[in-house]
Amino acid sequence: MAVHSLPTPVRLAQESLAPLFDFFLNSPFRKGREDPDACDFAFGNPHEMPLAGFTNALLAWTPPQSKDWFAYKDNEPVGQAAVAADLQQKLGIAFAPEDIALTNGAFAGLLVTCKAITEPGDEIIFNMPGWFFYEATIRQAGGEPICIRTRADNFDLDLDAIEAAITARTRAVIVNSPNNPSGRIYPAQTLKRLGEILTAASARHGRIIYLISDEAYRAIVHPGAQFTSPAAYYDNSFMVYTFGKVLLTPGQRIGYIALPPTMPDRESMRLALFTTQTTMGWAFPNAILQYALPELLNLSIDLNALWARIDRMGAALADMGYEVMMPEGTFYMNFVSPLEDDVAFSRLLMEEKVYCLSGNIMQMPGYLRLSLTANDGMVDRSLPRFARALAVTRQ
Repeated sequence: MAVHSLPTPVRLAQESLAPLFDFFLNSPFRKGREDPDACDFAFGNPHEMPLAGFTNALLAWTPPQSKDWFAYKDNEPVGQAAVAADLQQKLGIAFAPEDIALTNGAFAGLLVTCKAITEPGDEIIFNMPGWFFYEATIRQAGGEPICIRTRADNFDLDLDAIEAAITARTRAVIVNSPNNPSGRIYPAQTLKRLGEILTAASARHGRIIYLISDEAYRAIVHPGAQFTSPAAYYDNSFMVYTFGKVLLTPGQRIGYIALPPTMPDRESMRLALFTTQTTMGWAFPNAILQYALPELLNLSIDLNALWARIDRMGAALADMGYEVMMPEGTFYMNFVSPLEDDVAFSRLLMEEKVYCLSGNIMQMPGYLRLSLTANDGMVDRSLPRFARALAVTRQ
């Protein structure tokens, strides 16, 4: 009998995601997270009831108002206009409503963007540590992922390394700010220089090199930090956003791809995105989410409470003796593993029913990541457990 072999992109995607899948499917986390006593800091899932405004908006737009209420939906004009106005107000960039492509969150937005611009063999540069699905997403789009590590001293973009990695086959560079997992917000001067590098490289190689700006955590910024959109410094940019982070609703997915008004070929790119979304299996948000979108734009989890929780957790871990890296944005916090093997220390924490991601999952060796979407009671329960795990490493 012939042995079935997986297509190369699927096989390579599985290989790149093996540490994540092993944690999710095979570690004690799989069953242990359901324990009411567990302290689950692994992923950005909610640990409190959803926002009442979110639930009310979905309920309000569920009863059909016409025979076409649940017909095929691509980009509802009311949603496009609301997003464009929101971007003008919050970022000062005059996006046109027709340049907003509504998507099933940022995950779909990134894949749609990569597929819309990528020829087989094109290279897409991404930065590590970063979101664990970048490599797999690039491969699914038919591209070749080129991984560049950020600077070791501050997790900022290594512009010299990015510039050196650009070749005649480079099609795009993905930038994620605020960055998951490091929490780093890239400063304006870094982004301005990146735009200059991409402009020069595009001219040198005679083809456009796009910037894909993953801004999933744009709305979750520490009160003492300031966010600048990478798309503000480069004309050929795709801005990708999701509402699932600031609303903490990753299971009800809606986001968008925005083409800035300075993109020279954005008219043809609109059709490219539409064609890609259609042929990917109608990758548009469901009808109710699109109708409700204007009401969702200004909803948010309590960010003051979130940052108070992050600051409290960071201070408590530091007092115990952990080396903590506080974020400028996102709801993640990292600390240095007390053991050289971060996977081994994550297992020590699992014995205490504390679940967080080890650095090997995120190409961030030597660290562990906590998601502070946890509730305050979970934080309280976890602190003595972190202390006990640390004490074991000192015996």
